[in-house]
Formats: sequence, structure tokens, C-alpha cells
Amino acid sequence: MISIINSVPGNVVAFRATGDVNKDDYKNVVIPAIDALVKKQDKINFMLVLDTAVKNFTIGAFLQDLAVGLKHFTKWHRMAIVSESGPVNTFSDLFSYIAPGEAKGFTHAELEKAEEWVSADK
Repeated sequence: MISIINSVPGNVVAFRATGDVNKDDYKNVVIPAIDALVKKQDKINFMLVLDTAVKNFTIGAFLQDLAVGLKHFTKWHRMAIVSESGPVNTFSDLFSYIAPGEAKGFTHAELEKAEEWVSADK
């Protein structure tokens, strides 16, 4: 399941993933929130807190993630991924080299730092 984190600055869209994540989580929660942020400020500052393993994301969820990423390809500004998985955080750090914007992985202990980083407007 994906839920919106409302306690972030207004220039950020943030989500928490728990348990199983499927395409409906993207269609009903993630995509509408990202579309609204793009209308508001024409760029995306995105934070995802993973409180579940990546293996709990269905193929449909991954396809929806890819679709929203491509739909707004030039709008990505900052992406913070908060996870205890070393490979996920390493991939997040490397993602900046293959996609627009900046991406960075953080641990749960660095959640406040992740929020501060993702909301910066530089």
C-alpha cells in the first residue's frame, strides 16, 4: 500500500510504501499527487519512504512507476528514496546519471535530512 505523507513542505510530494504495493496504489495515490504538483510548480520534488521490500511491488506497480516517470520525464527535480536496503540506496544515488534531476538514497535514520534535501530549490 502507498499512502501520502502530508507533513512535508508544499513543494514536495511524499509517499510511504508498506506491505504489498500494486498498480492501483499508483493510479489512485501516486499519479494524482504528482500530476497536481506538476500543475502547481512545473517540477517534481519526490520522496518515497520504503517501509517494505522492493520485492513486494507487483509488476503492475513497476509499470505504473515507469509510466509516470516517462509522462513527466523533464519535470523531475529531486528524488529522495528512504530505505534500509543498501542496493536500493546505491541505485537511487546512481539514478541521477541516467535521468533528469537529482536522486539520492537515505536511510530511515536520515529521514529528516532526506526531507530537507528534497525540498531544497537549488
